[in-house]
Amino acid sequence: MKISEVREMSTSELKEKLYSLKEQLFELRRKKSVGTLERGEDVITVRRDIARVNMVLREREIQGK
Repeated sequence: MKISEVREMSTSELKEKLYSLKEQLFELRRKKSVGTLERGEDVITVRRDIARVNMVLREREIQGK
């Protein structure tokens, strides 16, 4: 997911996306611990997406004040 795509989303969409990304990260970590994770770089990708969403949410929070 690119930062431009994240910035186009509404705040409620970002919160929903953040929730789903955290669920996805949990599932990937579970697979990693069991040993069934095929692509280890998926964990890194999801973590970066979470960071992007958090950054945009924080930017909007600061601008709103």
